[in-house]
Amino acid sequence: MLTLRTINRILKVVKTNQRCEQSFHRWLAPTLRELKRRKDALGPEKPVHRKTYIEWNYDTELYAFSKRLGEEFNNNLLQQALTERSYIVSEEEKQKSVGIDQPLLDLADNSKLVTKGSNFIDDIVNRYLHTVLPRLPEEGIIEIQKYLTSTETLSHISFHIGTSELILCADFPVEKLTLANVLKSITAALVESSGNGRATAFVRDFILTQIADKDLHQFWKPEEPIKLLSDILARDNVQSPEPRLIGCSGKNTLLACFRVGLYTPHNKQMIGLGFGETVDIAHEMAARDGLRQLFGLSDTILLPFNIELENLCASNTKNLSVNEWSQMKLSPQSKHLEFYQTKIISSN
Repeated sequence: MLTLRTINRILKVVKTNQRCEQSFHRWLAPTLRELKRRKDALGPEKPVHRKTYIEWNYDTELYAFSKRLGEEFNNNLLQQALTERSYIVSEEEKQKSVGIDQPLLDLADNSKLVTKGSNFIDDIVNRYLHTVLPRLPEEGIIEIQKYLTSTETLSHISFHIGTSELILCADFPVEKLTLANVLKSITAALVESSGNGRATAFVRDFILTQIADKDLHQFWKPEEPIKLLSDILARDNVQSPEPRLIGCSGKNTLLACFRVGLYTPHNKQMIGLGFGETVDIAHEMAARDGLRQLFGLSDTILLPFNIELENLCASNTKNLSVNEWSQMKLSPQSKHLEFYQTKIISSN
């Protein structure tokens, strides 16, 4: 008993001397919940431009941007390329609102650079496509060029090279049209700063490579491929191809698959192969496959993005139209490029 009393007395003394403090206060959780409720009631925060931050240094950002691209820009031209007309108008309105009747801004907008850059990009893209796809009809070249120079494609490139935080414009987040225009103006600024050679390499590395992982067949799908293939072969004095059913599986099921091949009547060579859930669809796919072989758009095509820029064809070069396309009218350049692509594939 004495021992237990002694132990209890010691424990009471220890508890009395200890200061039991909680690591948090009871009011903390209710306060945080109330702050969260008020924040949700206000809605999501509007995105703000980085220029509103205290540590923002525009000159440093422009220098870092040019170094990330690996290009040498004239600082004044680069700043002009990133300045939209809407930004100048908004700044003038702000100065007028504080009593300045004739606001003066030492800024120039990028409208002229946008026009120059757009023409330069169109020219390089057009020359490259005609150089690497000499067998493709002009209609296909136009569709691929529309994709590469579209607002959607150019804005995607512009955003991912980091222009959205550097553009001076009235709207934020920046619209896609503004992003596309800024990429065009940056290209024009590079032409004036470093010359056509560096600007052409810039267009090749950032714009032309957008079709590297794309299926070129999706850009242009000619109508009535069976009739078109027969007309093209007729211009080369070849009879219409003969379709043959060379395989089928699951004929009476929901997963039916037919395999149709197209053969030339004179030498019995296969010029197209197609699959489909019906014989008619497989026949049409075989005709499309035959057209791809003729136009140089096979599944193993390898576009040479490392082609020498001075070897691009002239700006006024035009491919044959689909209505006059014939293998006898093709230039020798197409055969040389096919050998070049085959050599690259075999070396890899």
